[in-house]
Amino acid sequence: MIIKQFTFNPLQENTYVVHDETLEAIVIDAGCFTAQEKKQLQDYIEDNNLKLKRVINTHLHFDHQFGNKFLYETYGLAPEAHPADEFLLEQVKAGGMVYGVVFPEDAQPIGKHFQEGDSITFGNSTLEILHVPGHSPGHVVFHNAEQKILFAGDVLFNGSIGRTDLERGNHATLIKGIQEKLLILPEETVVYCGHGPTTTIGNEKRYNPFL
Repeated sequence: MIIKQFTFNPLQENTYVVHDETLEAIVIDAGCFTAQEKKQLQDYIEDNNLKLKRVINTHLHFDHQFGNKFLYETYGLAPEAHPADEFLLEQVKAGGMVYGVVFPEDAQPIGKHFQEGDSITFGNSTLEILHVPGHSPGHVVFHNAEQKILFAGDVLFNGSIGRTDLERGNHATLIKGIQEKLLILPEETVVYCGHGPTTTIGNEKRYNPFL
């Protein structure tokens, strides 16, 4: 898989475009906010002749789904997410205002729900879904065991973990999910985070002060 990372919006959120040799692609956590950011994302997709197949979310906090409406209007692909996070779509404008970010549109409705155990397929590639709540109730991560890749959203960061003081967050639940579902993965698994740099499972097992 070829992974392109963009860092978008005032909260410096990481958006990922992932494709393989078939040129079929997905977008994970479309956080593009400004017209320039949306153009940057679209230009990458079109300049590389990618065939965008799915728009998926690790979770639905506002900074991770700013671009969902743009991708729906541009490519006709409704976003996919875990149903337990759907309530967050009603809070996009209010959530943005807390950080001084004015979001002029209603959030794009979810077109398809997924659960733990489901798979995201595109081209010859597959990502398995693991439900790891605590940062938000419907937070999931996307894992490819063959290539040892994990898209962790805001569950696990380089040297940190997701905050749990937001609505329906739970610290104990988050720690339990990380320990039972993520830290058991091979240590060389590369973790693509929702904010900040990549890390590995081994690095977080050894040095993360929160685990």
